[in-house]
Amino acid sequence: MKLVTFTHKNSEPKLGIFNNDTVLDLEAFSHKHNEEFPKTMLELIDLGLEEVDRIAEIVKTSSENAIASASLPLSEIKLLAPITKPRKNIIGIGLNYTEHVAESARTLDTSKDLPQQPVIFSKPPTAVIGTDEAILHNTKLTQQLDWEVELAVIISKKGKYIAKENAMDYVFGYTVINDISARDCRRAGQWIVSKGQDTFAPMGPILVTKDEIEDPHNLNLSLTVNGIEKQNSNTKYMLFRIPDLINDLSTVFTLEAGDIIATGTPAGVGAGRNPQEWMGDGDVVEATVEGIGTLVNTIKKID
Repeated sequence: MKLVTFTHKNSEPKLGIFNNDTVLDLEAFSHKHNEEFPKTMLELIDLGLEEVDRIAEIVKTSSENAIASASLPLSEIKLLAPITKPRKNIIGIGLNYTEHVAESARTLDTSKDLPQQPVIFSKPPTAVIGTDEAILHNTKLTQQLDWEVELAVIISKKGKYIAKENAMDYVFGYTVINDISARDCRRAGQWIVSKGQDTFAPMGPILVTKDEIEDPHNLNLSLTVNGIEKQNSNTKYMLFRIPDLINDLSTVFTLEAGDIIATGTPAGVGAGRNPQEWMGDGDVVEATVEGIGTLVNTIKKID
């Protein structure tokens, strides 16, 4: 199922099902069927994929008129981040593609050796924005605003010490994250100031449940700035695959429903270019992951 969080005519955030050029408003749809559906993405994740299957079956057996009467054209709604307010920090994975390790070693003083364990950092919930929202560039903090397209994994249920062979059972679905980074804001090797500023975690435009993605380790991912391609790779080049990450993270701390793992970016970031490239006021950055969609954001300078 392709899921969205949206607003309509200044409504509170609502949960919907994405279908081409329309969104099925689940709240309106529930009234027509005298059914109780979750009202937010996190409520749905808490109920699990069984609830997704239940909703899908009701939609499948409904008349075209019933679906149409509860649907809205994309032109009339505003898409938000699928999870507008994560309960916890987004879990970021650094240096998870071989060529990105090499380019980071050249320009960011990171090790040229491939990591032997996942490199973990985090981004606070206040960093989250949706598609078509502005990435705020505080020029007093950074002159080196960079991009990173990433596949994000949404955790489905609570788990600790999760075995690799069982790890995919803990996946609810996937979305796109642009791991915006201020390269000149790293502090003594720590990354959260670089990566955790407000609006530095654009997410969306939709969340797809895991059954929609046949193989998350074979998805093209790409990024453009002002229409010019900067990144183009495939998730098959991850150093640590999703089961590896879930296994490793769950040995450190308990994973819970709704947790978000940004799985790392391939080569092609601005810091790795010669000469280096940075984003500035008015630049449009588009991050795409196959099977999910394209996340579009514009840089807005603030003082």
